[in-house]
Amino acid sequence: MTSQCRRKSRNKKESMECDMFSQSRNIKVLIVAMISIIIGGAILKTMGNNPPSAGTFSLSQYYYLAPVEKIVSSNIARTDDKWDAVEIVYSGTRAGNIRQLASLSGLNSPEDVNYHFVVCNGLGAEDGQIQTTGKWTRQWPVVLGKTSSDTKQAIHICVITDSKVMPPTQIQLKRTEALVEALSRKFSIYPEKIHYPKTW
Repeated sequence: MTSQCRRKSRNKKESMECDMFSQSRNIKVLIVAMISIIIGGAILKTMGNNPPSAGTFSLSQYYYLAPVEKIVSSNIARTDDKWDAVEIVYSGTRAGNIRQLASLSGLNSPEDVNYHFVVCNGLGAEDGQIQTTGKWTRQWPVVLGKTSSDTKQAIHICVITDSKVMPPTQIQLKRTEALVEALSRKFSIYPEKIHYPKTW
């Protein structure tokens, strides 16, 4: 019937049959589209405000974040290339950002957080968002901890996660690695001077 409809109709009867076939097809397409919309709406309503779990890596979300090179270089005081190591640690919390870490540490200002960078996990700030602290913008060292690998010249990066129940997200891992790579290039930091948590 379709090949006949494509050809020019010879009489009224053929023309009417072609119109009916065309209308029938349009109605079927419309019904399928409506059913798809209803099913999609029902699925979204069932999910509510809970997005799908962050198991898979989303490039669109990754590229939406600020470039790492810009984060490393912007708004910092003059540096004398004093940095020679990178320390990555977990926050020990399931959620957070600079402001929340300051509050948990009993600090008056987020600027006083004892890290140079904080990599968020989507619970407190965008997943993979890298926040710079006052210590980084002023190029100040952190107050040294008890771990033997700490040095005054180490750049400290805090990854928001408790690591036991909730490991870092894929975006956090990629953004942290990109940040470490950018810092290593900028300050000529050797790979053996980069320290990740044991469960990285």
